[in-house]
Amino acid sequence: MNQKKTNLLRERLLHGYNQELDYGGVSGERIADRLNEIATIGRTEDGGSNRPGYSKEEVAAQNKVAMWMKNAGLEVKEDGAGNLIGRLEGKEATRPAIMSGSHVDSVPNGGHFDGVLGVIAALEVVEAWNTIGYQPTKPFEVVVFADEEGARFNGGLNGSEAMIGNFNMEEKKQLVDKEGYSFEEVLKQVQLSVEGYQNAKRDMNEIELFVEVHIEQGKQLEKEGLPCGVVTGIAGPCWLELTFLGEAGHAGNTPMKDRKDALVAASEFIYQVNKLPKEMNDTAVATIGKQLVEPNGVNVIPGKVTLYVDIRDIYQNTRDVLVDNVLNLAEAIADKHHLMFNYVEKTRVKPVPIMSDKQELLAETIEEMDMKPYKLPSGAGHDAMIIGEKVPVAMLFVQSKNGISHNPLEWSDLSDCVQTIHVLKNFVEKIQ
Repeated sequence: MNQKKTNLLRERLLHGYNQELDYGGVSGERIADRLNEIATIGRTEDGGSNRPGYSKEEVAAQNKVAMWMKNAGLEVKEDGAGNLIGRLEGKEATRPAIMSGSHVDSVPNGGHFDGVLGVIAALEVVEAWNTIGYQPTKPFEVVVFADEEGARFNGGLNGSEAMIGNFNMEEKKQLVDKEGYSFEEVLKQVQLSVEGYQNAKRDMNEIELFVEVHIEQGKQLEKEGLPCGVVTGIAGPCWLELTFLGEAGHAGNTPMKDRKDALVAASEFIYQVNKLPKEMNDTAVATIGKQLVEPNGVNVIPGKVTLYVDIRDIYQNTRDVLVDNVLNLAEAIADKHHLMFNYVEKTRVKPVPIMSDKQELLAETIEEMDMKPYKLPSGAGHDAMIIGEKVPVAMLFVQSKNGISHNPLEWSDLSDCVQTIHVLKNFVEKIQ
């Protein structure tokens, strides 16, 4: 890879960057350099990122961050789950730490900001403090969680789950990637082990707060013309596998009045489901993104349709009511069309509300920087969702251009990134 191609991301980031944002020790050029350096690891032909969890690419990216951490004077260690932690001691070393960071693994052919920006943002706070000679009262930890995206096993957040001890090891041992490697074998490929993973649980009383910077992966901030926003909560998903069972038959010889068409019922259900979240609140969503039709023949009446409903909200009570409403709707439509109906609940994760005092302090910090505070929910899962089961969390979203993510076209302007890092830095200083 030639040098010019290697530096394309850096040059694009710095083009049009507002140099007046370089103050308080924060350096836009350093941030651009580091985003660019991580982007060269696992770069795809399409110009995207491919750093699966527990791969040599993820390890290479973590090693790069570990080097930056050490150069910044942090005490660096890796736990048995592959999580990387850099610690800056505070004036009062026995106090619980403020933790910030994200991940550096990616989906296949993903973007260059998802996760990585949160890691670089947390580290930039330390770099800025070093420049201005500031030492926090409380310890500050920069964390890189392993395997957030879950590209290997279609289920991520493995690093953060290990840190809080919330996992089923027997279930993880059954995981197999597309190349046929088990979870245990994949760990061994990067010099980790099942035993080490099991022992990675941390005493979370050592952490006072986890704050994560992440790209929005949506369009709300762009529509508002704002660089960043305050996350109000992280939606917990419930996935339902629903099946409508009718009768397959010949498309030409079965009269319309005698049919039990599973696809007709499923289609009505899909249309009606779209209306249900609006009856709850502005944060609930329901999505049907996958369905299987059987026998799936051109001249055969569909006898069976299986579809998957992804239901989310940042509030557990309304999310669970919405789940019940979806199931009641499916049952009513099945009865209407004289079909059988069954379902399997595939997963149900608790939403993580963000404490109002943390939201207000972030909003106050943004306002002090002459920006409009804007609050929005996170529909996607993050490491903060897992860590939030044990300690308070806060989140800042950075504007995403066109809402694109998990794609080589993923983009956040450097000026927006740097303004968000200033918010993070000022916020952490406020809670000392």
